Amino acid sequence: MNSTTLAQGARPSPAHTARLVLGLFKLRIGVMIMVTALVGLVITPGAALSLAQVAVLALAVLGASASAGAFNQYYEYDTDRLMARTRTRAFVTGALRHSPAWLLLIGGLLAVSVGAAWWALNASAALYTFLGAFFYGVVYTVWLKRRSWTNIVIGGLAGSFAVLAGGAAVDPTLGPLPLLLALVLFLWTPPHFWSLAIANRADYAAAGVPMLPVVVGPERAARVVFASTVALVVASLLPGLFGAGPVYMVGAAAGGGFFLLKSWRLARDTNRKTAMGSFFASLVQLSLLLVGATIDGLIR
Repeated sequence: MNSTTLAQGARPSPAHTARLVLGLFKLRIGVMIMVTALVGLVITPGAALSLAQVAVLALAVLGASASAGAFNQYYEYDTDRLMARTRTRAFVTGALRHSPAWLLLIGGLLAVSVGAAWWALNASAALYTFLGAFFYGVVYTVWLKRRSWTNIVIGGLAGSFAVLAGGAAVDPTLGPLPLLLALVLFLWTPPHFWSLAIANRADYAAAGVPMLPVVVGPERAARVVFASTVALVVASLLPGLFGAGPVYMVGAAAGGGFFLLKSWRLARDTNRKTAMGSFFASLVQLSLLLVGATIDGLIR
């Protein structure tokens, strides 16, 4: 059963509807953001949280991220139809009705997530949980995405706030390690997303979205990606000055070196293959860094 059939009035199966709804909430991205919050928790010195508190943190950040992801698709359904990468989304095809009732569900999910973090953790953790969703759903999606090439730079704070939520759950004053990891997440998002945007530049141009490769051209954007990656790798090594362990440092160095290589190749020869290579290298870099931080935090 495909989305066109559903749009023409066929009744979807419960399993198909569930897949559509799960896709609406961008849970793959939400899980990654949840993981960054848990890493922020693990690396922050302080009293251990109970398993129930850890579960609330994880679910609160996941729920807030899911609400922002759903709002992003709700708000952008008109431009999503213009891009090959997004034109099969449920609101675009009509598989899910674009109804204001979704806004009540999205708002309710965010309120429950933030309220749970406040109740089980503290006000600071709740605030950072809210800010992560706000920056992605409102600052990035509504204010910046269609207006400025800086959209993803500022929108990248969404991931940083997840780290801060995890750190604040342990210690609301936040020491250097969670703050530095939040900085790393902030610097990671632009070269990660701009690599993908270079590969999909025609889509963004057709939709009128001023992503950096559309504004300055793919070759110049590729050079910016490389420069941004250099800044990211330098920042990712700074936690070593503030007590980050050897496993983290190995992961940061190995992942950073790999990302540098791929972004350098992109800057030298800008095409879809090198752009996607840089994009996937960014995922490897972040994964190694987060795994290393987690291992060090657990054995500390």
